[in-house]
Amino acid sequence: MNKRFLSAAVLSMTTALSTAAFADYSLTILHTNDFHSRIEPISKYDSSCSAEDNAEGKCFGGTARLDTVIKDRRAASNNAILVDGGDQFQGTLFYTYYKGKAAAEFMNKLGYDAMTVGNHEFDDGPEILRGFMDSVDFPVLMSNADVSGEPQLADVLKPSIVIERGGEKIGLIGLTPQDTDELASPGPNITFSDPVEAVTKEAEKLAAEGVNKIIVLSHSGYKVDQKVAAGAPGIDVIVGGHSNTYLSNTSDKAEGPYPTMIDGPDGTPTAIVQAYAYGKFLGELNVTFDDNGVITEAAGEPIIIDGQVVENPELVARIKALAEPLDEIRQKVVAQATAPIGADREVCRAKVCEMGVLVADAMLERVKDQGVQIAVQNGGGLRAAIDGGEITMGEVLTVLPFQNTLSTFELKGSDVIAALENGVSQVEEGAGRFPQVAGLKYSFDAAKPAGERISDVMVQEGDSFVPLDPEKVYGVVSNNYMRGGGDGYDIFETNGMNAYDFGPDLADVVSEYLAAQNGYTAYTDDRITVK
Repeated sequence: MNKRFLSAAVLSMTTALSTAAFADYSLTILHTNDFHSRIEPISKYDSSCSAEDNAEGKCFGGTARLDTVIKDRRAASNNAILVDGGDQFQGTLFYTYYKGKAAAEFMNKLGYDAMTVGNHEFDDGPEILRGFMDSVDFPVLMSNADVSGEPQLADVLKPSIVIERGGEKIGLIGLTPQDTDELASPGPNITFSDPVEAVTKEAEKLAAEGVNKIIVLSHSGYKVDQKVAAGAPGIDVIVGGHSNTYLSNTSDKAEGPYPTMIDGPDGTPTAIVQAYAYGKFLGELNVTFDDNGVITEAAGEPIIIDGQVVENPELVARIKALAEPLDEIRQKVVAQATAPIGADREVCRAKVCEMGVLVADAMLERVKDQGVQIAVQNGGGLRAAIDGGEITMGEVLTVLPFQNTLSTFELKGSDVIAALENGVSQVEEGAGRFPQVAGLKYSFDAAKPAGERISDVMVQEGDSFVPLDPEKVYGVVSNNYMRGGGDGYDIFETNGMNAYDFGPDLADVVSEYLAAQNGYTAYTDDRITVK
């Protein structure tokens, strides 16, 4: 490869000094990842945001705002590309109703140059992905999979591509999770492979074609990206996704610096970037290359897409038009209830409640074949009751309006107890953190000090309940809000192991569970005992 060795020390020195002798080419990389169909503006909790709040400037993101910032940043650069790190699919009714069509329309309007395949792009099988690919004006890439046996994607889904900007060739390589076959529905005809090996192979091919500026679009997560950077020679930038990682040089909430610099096996540096998720940020990385295609400078910061950004009025009108038929989904009958399903706020935040039982049972049923034994749902996430008789999707979405996804992870028994202690620590205040559970029984005494209230914790094994072992590791399912530390469940975020936070939408899980019951009858039991 025609990359020359450049140590971290030399990189630091050339960054600090004038790069005029080396900087024969500069490129601005604008990027998004894990957009998850957030076409309309979102709240600070990444869920739907009302028109009133949007008018008051309280909302974030949305395609109409993103368009404004992209145009502004393009105008500020001589050479710019716009790329995506995968998972445009899934997350709102815009995907449920339009599948990939709405995403394709708006990505074309924003002028993307390329994207990689995320695992959620396979949620509805290769056919929907192919329809999306046929609709977009840019390449969709994936290197670490053999699609030759899948008729929908063979000879269409490419591992890499070369584009030109400012007279220079830029190689783009796609990467997706190696375990996509477990996370989505790619079908039996696709096999996924090691990311380092796949990227190395494509980088060597591109280098043989005379390309010395190579960018990996990776939907593999921040940790995997660091392994790829350290293990695959010849790559310059990794635009990440999948782990919803916020990188920044100014925020104490960032998981790492933007960019994160890793020396590759050939000694040259690779810049890793990611811009959280849901269109709340637009990543902007400004990179300078020397004549050999080695990075001499890399700097930038994610740009917050907040309520101060003016929305493109033409896109606002188009989004509004596309939103109109979504009411059809809200009116769709998905199940029957033999009686009302109660969700009184004071009940669901203080003891076992009918809606808490329903949602926790549905969560556990969805993932129990993955070795998960315990479900925990915050009572504050249950926003409405459901009447007896027909149940519409609109009713389910009213109960669960936050677009939360299932999160699965492993947790020691002692940490499960600590999580329950957090859940009942503010029960006298009616706090939303109260834990509705499935696969688990517990007692609590609100008269005791917070942190000392939980007792008699039992976990279901087979058809019986046995005492929870503080030293044993259990499979747990919650929602992504709680797994991220919401409602005080920091222990889910800090101590959760082998976590996957991007499962199906909780509302879909509950509606499908209800549909399978052939007439759901609400109930409560002794899973929570108030002393």
